[in-house]
Amino acid sequence: MTAAIDVDARSIRRIALNHRLSRWDVRFSPYLYISPFFVLFALVGLFPLLYTAWVSVHDWNLIGGQGDFVGIDNYVTVLSQQYFWTSLRNTFSIFLFSSVPQVVLAMGIAAFLDYNLRAKTLWRMGVLLPYVVAPVAVALIFSNLFGDRFGLINEILGGVGIDAIRWHVDVIPSHLAIATMVNFRWTGYTTLIFLAAMQAVPRDYYEAAIIDGANRLRTFWSITVPLLRPVIIFVIITSTIGGLQIFDEPRMFDQAGQGGANRQWQTLTLYIYELGWGQRNFGRASAVAWLLFLVIILIAILNFAITRRIAGSTERRIRTKGKR
Repeated sequence: MTAAIDVDARSIRRIALNHRLSRWDVRFSPYLYISPFFVLFALVGLFPLLYTAWVSVHDWNLIGGQGDFVGIDNYVTVLSQQYFWTSLRNTFSIFLFSSVPQVVLAMGIAAFLDYNLRAKTLWRMGVLLPYVVAPVAVALIFSNLFGDRFGLINEILGGVGIDAIRWHVDVIPSHLAIATMVNFRWTGYTTLIFLAAMQAVPRDYYEAAIIDGANRLRTFWSITVPLLRPVIIFVIITSTIGGLQIFDEPRMFDQAGQGGANRQWQTLTLYIYELGWGQRNFGRASAVAWLLFLVIILIAILNFAITRRIAGSTERRIRTKGKR
């Protein structure tokens, strides 16, 4: 009798333990599944960010290492430098010339690829080919295309009687040339993101719109664009982060790699590289890196707010027309 009671007690404890483990599994398993990302982010993302903040408040040299604590002196010194403000201007200019046309063009290409084209898989894979090309190769090819003396673009312009453009001298032409490199490489990648979102839109909406007499352009603006609001916000934020951190294209636009003789296309990332590895002043380079981080955060929040307001007003107009 005692042995039977002991067996029943062990069975009850085992069932209770299994039940408890099952509850723990349901509660904590999702966090364990996503934990590798946060562990890696803490090691390669969060720690370098915090360590950069520590370096930015010290007189830190490449050879001498950590020096005295200087507080915000590095920030004050950097903000008083003309090269910083020139780099900030160049960064925003190249970002606008690249990101805005890229998003618009990618959405248009994705709309065409969303239709029933012949060999559509080939066309959809073809738009991604420029993304596979190494950034250095793209920069070398386009820097020759936009050459001041022997560039192909100026040869074509000279053939039609237009004066040669000084791509490596003037500010705006150099920004347009670098933005062209960025658009060439990243438009296909952005196109596939929009295409994947368009493929998820129910086809019943388009069929109902066509029955009501709407053409393709009307269905695109009235159905596709409003339903792509989360994806548009995602693309705008990611393109903002990537556009403000551009480095490879301006670095390879000429042989010196300093952003031009007068820093006419030097971006903030190039300025960080010059301070850190050129002047060997890691303290000031880290200060510029943190200023760039704050700029990216502010612009991303601003883009998010503007995009949500535009998309929300579009949805309200659609609902109002539907009620009518």
